[in-house]
Amino acid sequence: MMLKPARLLLALIAVVAAPVFAQNVATVNGKAIPAAKVDQMVKQVVAQGQQPDSPQLREMVKKELIGREVLLQEASKQGYGNKPDVKSAIDNAAQSITINAMLADYVKKNPVKDAEIQAEYDKYKAAVGDKEYHSRHILVATEQEAKDIIAKLKAGGKFEELAKVSKDGSANNGGDLGWMTPAKLVKPFADAMVALKPGAITETPVKTEFGYHVIKLEESRATKLPALAEVKGQVAEALQQKKIAAYRDELIKKAKVQ
Repeated sequence: MMLKPARLLLALIAVVAAPVFAQNVATVNGKAIPAAKVDQMVKQVVAQGQQPDSPQLREMVKKELIGREVLLQEASKQGYGNKPDVKSAIDNAAQSITINAMLADYVKKNPVKDAEIQAEYDKYKAAVGDKEYHSRHILVATEQEAKDIIAKLKAGGKFEELAKVSKDGSANNGGDLGWMTPAKLVKPFADAMVALKPGAITETPVKTEFGYHVIKLEESRATKLPALAEVKGQVAEALQQKKIAAYRDELIKKAKVQ
């Protein structure tokens, strides 16, 4: 059967238009919402582990995009897109998106290697050491005050009571500093602390940038460090941030900043 010219034209238009309409999930006041936009948002939701791809999720995303488009059109109608603060916020968001895209690509091209992670972990272990210490201290402003406290302790005074004069927060709990590794303490304090035997106090005041300390060692124990497998992700993330910071600093050095 031969189609008349008018019907033939309509048939051809239908064939050509069908794929075009299929590329959109909806139109809002004549503005199309592309199916690709739904795909992109669905991928984001699935990647975040919130829920799997499904017809229900796609329908929910479609409704969300329709709602956004309706609100965007109304905001544009009311002139919000021309407000200086809105323009500034859009500009800042665009900058962040562009920068993050570039840095994500940089990270892909410059991944953190297992050897780097192992080296950083070994460095941390060496800094922390193989022991941690539970100590108390009394911090005062002058050497003479510290000497007087040591004399009172030798005469039978209770450390916890005398610690009430300490000029830091530990005064409220008997000078207790809890468990710490030497690496977390200033060197003069750490050196004096590790030289003590459990139950002993420093014979002379220990001077640091904070004042004069009288230190008592309660006990020590082997350091409980997490295995590399447990912290590998955190170490990799920290190294990745270092790489990004170094890349940024390198670009700043090359830039003409006036």
